[in-house]
Amino acid sequence: MIELDFSKSVDGLLPAIVQDDTTGEVLMLAYINQKSWQKTLETGKAHYWSRSRKSLWLKGESSGNLQMIKDIYVDCDQDTVVFKVEQIGGAACHKGYRSCFFRRVCGSELVVQGQPVFDPAKVYG
Repeated sequence: MIELDFSKSVDGLLPAIVQDDTTGEVLMLAYINQKSWQKTLETGKAHYWSRSRKSLWLKGESSGNLQMIKDIYVDCDQDTVVFKVEQIGGAACHKGYRSCFFRRVCGSELVVQGQPVFDPAKVYG
């Protein structure tokens, strides 16, 4: 298995930048530990470590918005990865937007870009 340098991590977590494989759009930033890294490599589906739930998390297990791994890039220090994914279901963000980066800094304000793809209250209850 490809080893990442988890010794440089905080709490055993490394950043995973997630991009749409076709457009290059940045969809989200998440964190991986050794277990989620192994599951991602084994299954071809993006797995992360949920810092809030403190558990392994298959992206889309609740919403159906899975991320199928198309390519993985590892940085020069082997402590950050880029997952190039096919975003199933159209939305990566738990707030219903395609990307977690749906707000743009405009002067002293954050301006929402685009419309939600789904209603989080209906999906997550």
